[in-house]
Amino acid sequence: MTGRADAARPAAVVVGGGLAGITAALRLAEAGHRVTLAEGRPRLGGLAFSFRRGELTVDNGQHVYLRCCTAYRGLLERLGANRLVHLQERLDVPVLGVSGPADAPVRTLGRLGRAALPVPLHLAGSLARYPHLGPADRARVVRGALALQRLDLADPALDAVSFGDWLRRQGQNERTVAALWDLVGVATLNARADRVSLALAAMVFKTGLLSDPGASDIGMAAVPLGTIHHDRALAELERAGVKVLLRARVAELKPAVPQHTVRLEGGGEPLTAETVVLAGAQDTALELLPPDAVAHQDRLAGFGTSPILNVHVVYDRKVLRRPFFAALGSPVQWVFDRTAHSGLAGTSLGAAHPDAQYLALSQSAVDDEIDLPVAELRRRYLPELARLLPAAGGAEVLDFFVTRERTATFDPAPGTAALRPGPRTAVPGLLLAGAWTATGWPATMEGAVRSGHAAADAVPAADGRPRPADRGDGRWPR
Repeated sequence: MTGRADAARPAAVVVGGGLAGITAALRLAEAGHRVTLAEGRPRLGGLAFSFRRGELTVDNGQHVYLRCCTAYRGLLERLGANRLVHLQERLDVPVLGVSGPADAPVRTLGRLGRAALPVPLHLAGSLARYPHLGPADRARVVRGALALQRLDLADPALDAVSFGDWLRRQGQNERTVAALWDLVGVATLNARADRVSLALAAMVFKTGLLSDPGASDIGMAAVPLGTIHHDRALAELERAGVKVLLRARVAELKPAVPQHTVRLEGGGEPLTAETVVLAGAQDTALELLPPDAVAHQDRLAGFGTSPILNVHVVYDRKVLRRPFFAALGSPVQWVFDRTAHSGLAGTSLGAAHPDAQYLALSQSAVDDEIDLPVAELRRRYLPELARLLPAAGGAEVLDFFVTRERTATFDPAPGTAALRPGPRTAVPGLLLAGAWTATGWPATMEGAVRSGHAAADAVPAADGRPRPADRGDGRWPR
């Protein structure tokens, strides 16, 4: 009886096992569909994953989220992973500025944080004490923040303007851009102000800094990303009845009504389903989409990408005494202590060097560095770490390697909004998901999860019952 009941439920295929695909598959299964998730790689998680390097567990890059990322936090709750992450009680970002030559650097430590006060007063005290800007530049930042608050995020004209041009019109200068606007913007948007759509930048700053006092509190995984995005996700997908196919790359999509056919590389029985969700990157979706499935589809080929480089260094001793910091006056952007996450202490390297520390540098918007040889990156970044961290100058480097995501995010340039399709296509039952789709968010874990929700919400529930009410903030529906 169970087999016949299962066969009577409408089928859905989700192509792509990143956060968008995981979200869409879980939601569709909860709505009564028979779901198959096909992922070409041997693991789930998309571009937020872990791998083994010898005895070390390595995240491909440092991924953080904010308290305002309610959809991603909802996914964590749905996966039972709330205890596997750490969310700051209150925003606190150490910002280490450095100037002068390598043999006599001048280091200045400041902090960006918040108080328990209403917006925008919650940031006033931190800004008043911020040593990387003088009084006149702090006043400029306040003027810019007040102007941001007045922007209407629904105004399509914002997408035609670069954030950098807008900042200059608000009286910002090179110092305020470097010490604040790009410090935050490069990490969240993966591009510098002059190359970012004002619409996306305004969304990031208004939502993250100017919506709620706690919106910008920083969260990050306390375990390897794969523990959450693969292990926990796989367990919950299978518990929900989703059939997960790994190493199952989709070769062809043949749309038809009432059933679409999905053919996998290597042969085997094709998958058929009334609903197909393409939840991969934009280039993958473009390869599989039939002609004229979305408006201006020919323009998707010009939807650019932006890279992220991660530099990994293992020292023989502790050189950093805080979980992370941002850097100014250096090519180094953000540095994170990955010692505990990687399991370094339990390796033979850790046994030989009990005080060893593993640091990861997260470098966004690095088009000019993404393809540099490892030796060149070593020559570039080790001296800079010694310039920032005195203890690094006398430490032995036990390991040095890099991870590269050449197409980490979509390019958030002005005009981007017109290129981002919504979840529905012109083909009945064929939907799109992914951080690159029209979520209103930049290419983040939050945007990916929201896109998965949007795709699932576009599919009628299998049993005809009303869907759970959307809470309006991306959280998992109840």
